[in-house]
Amino acid sequence: MKTYRGAIFDLDGTLLNTIADIAASANLVLSEYGHPGHDDATYKTFVGRGFMDLLHRCFPADTPEEQFPKILDRMLFHYGCHYMERTVPYEGIPQLLTRLQQAGIAVAVNSNKRDLYTKKLIAAHFPAISFTSVTGEGCGFPRKPQPDAALHIARLMNLSPSEILYIGDSGTDMDTGKNAGMDTAGCLWGFRGETELREHSAVYLLKKAEEAAPLFLT
Repeated sequence: MKTYRGAIFDLDGTLLNTIADIAASANLVLSEYGHPGHDDATYKTFVGRGFMDLLHRCFPADTPEEQFPKILDRMLFHYGCHYMERTVPYEGIPQLLTRLQQAGIAVAVNSNKRDLYTKKLIAAHFPAISFTSVTGEGCGFPRKPQPDAALHIARLMNLSPSEILYIGDSGTDMDTGKNAGMDTAGCLWGFRGETELREHSAVYLLKKAEEAAPLFLT
């Protein structure tokens, strides 16, 4: 079985269950504009391509486009107030990251979440892990599924793409890894599910975080 020397993780739906705080924040914005909110399960189908895309999905289709910059400002305000209230690591993730670090496996994060929140959430929940890079939206790279950030991380790791496993919970993540020339692992505990991951050619499907360890540790 092939083993990898580096791992790039998605954040939302992969390392951290962030959906409750995202949903609560977006619903506050919808309420301000007189619209009903959505439940957490619906938001799981909306997230993955940044807040502006999320807001276009959760607001009515006839919302004037010129309103969205202000809507985004309100989303950033509310999420900035609430983004650490109910967000937690998925079961087994802290232990997996610790095992990989102890084994000398390079680990990094590549997210479409705003870079500020990505870095703060990683620092708060995984303070003992030395990530090669924590890269979110706004770092100067195109958003996933463009491979630019993943390839930059590979260079920082001093590894070839074929030596890195890209781990995420969505088709966007699987496409990002594939576009970067990396094998991919789909997380079945995340926001999207097996059908989407298979449709986007996940090389591996993981039911539990601990199932990733044998892909790195010989």
